[in-house]
Amino acid sequence: MVSLKDIKLAVIGLGYVGLPLAVEFGKKRSVVGFDINSTRIDALRSGLDSTLEVSTAELQQAENLQYSASLEDLRQCNVFIVTVPTPIDEYKQPDLTPLVKASESIGKVLKRGDIVIYESTVYPGATEEDCVPVLEKVSGLAFNQDFYAGYSPERINPGDKEHRVTTIKKVTSGSTPEVAELVDSLYREIIVAGTHKASSIKVAEAAKVIENTQRDLNIALINELAVIFNKMGIDTEAVLHAAGTKWNFLPFRPGLVGGHCIGVDPYYLTHKAQSIGYHPEIILAGRRLNDGMGAYVVSQLVKAMVKQRIHVDGARVLIMGLSFKENCPDLRNTKVVDIIKELQDYNIRVDVHDPWVIAEEAQHEYGITPVQELVGGTYDAVILAVAHQQFKEMGVANIRAVGKPEHVLYDLKYLLPAEASDLRL
Repeated sequence: MVSLKDIKLAVIGLGYVGLPLAVEFGKKRSVVGFDINSTRIDALRSGLDSTLEVSTAELQQAENLQYSASLEDLRQCNVFIVTVPTPIDEYKQPDLTPLVKASESIGKVLKRGDIVIYESTVYPGATEEDCVPVLEKVSGLAFNQDFYAGYSPERINPGDKEHRVTTIKKVTSGSTPEVAELVDSLYREIIVAGTHKASSIKVAEAAKVIENTQRDLNIALINELAVIFNKMGIDTEAVLHAAGTKWNFLPFRPGLVGGHCIGVDPYYLTHKAQSIGYHPEIILAGRRLNDGMGAYVVSQLVKAMVKQRIHVDGARVLIMGLSFKENCPDLRNTKVVDIIKELQDYNIRVDVHDPWVIAEEAQHEYGITPVQELVGGTYDAVILAVAHQQFKEMGVANIRAVGKPEHVLYDLKYLLPAEASDLRL
């Protein structure tokens, strides 16, 4: 097994998770940052990160980091950190394709004594039951004899400039006690917040997947409460402010639950639970409720439009915000598209405006071309779907100005004062 000082590191996948990690290690030691997207590699070499997670100055500080789309450049490495996406498919089942393909690529260059560390969110057992067999098959090497594995789940929060990779405590693990210690030591080089060495890879995998499952269920509860309070004519935000005066009340807010973690990870856990013969009632109930919020929002909007005698068929609606969260361009699993599809079912013409997203990416992923300029007096309804700073700065008057004289303003994110909008979640 390789020693800490002799590690030649590779980070596989340079997205929201992999790039910040590679940059931090690149300040300390030699790193190959690998991605199959050659366009992404060219942009990083020129000092540009389209995810906006890492600035040009930070990229320049990683003096020991080289970018590559060539598998040959990985042959010199002996420790591989895998940070590829783990999405769900159209049937809400785990899609391990990126993980398997990354494992196949690594298997082609894997040598005796090498270590493969996975950071991608998976269900408990996936590293050793799904990834390791791929490494063994492609490389011809034996697990825990010729090569080893580790797992250290990512905790990246896109758009968050306070909680960065180095300032979030890191869970680590390894396939043997010696590997676990080496993996932990490696991450301690860059994680100033410290590390937590889990007792096994499965424990580390389970810890990660329940972090976001817990958040998902808490948000589902608040979403359900919002539906109840709306029916009762009670302001949900006012209720949450009042309840929040108790010291141990958790400060969750209702809303759309998308993104690459909270809206996805619970399905990894429920998939594994069902495979071992257990049907997870509470987790799936929370998922169903959160997945239905887009349809609920549209039903509320349409009712409000009808009450104002606004003709629904052929109406024009502006959705402000497309990314899955505020102040970042991340479009992965954004639930704003659920609102768009539901509106289109009513034959409503939908425009989307988002100053953060890359228009080409929105078109590629969802067939949506965001409008760049807003024209006054255009829309029958406006939905504030994402709390971007730019929308806060617009103010109520400017947001209202894009609507027709008779229009509905729906504030999903409590971005405006309660009295400024017609509807709130």
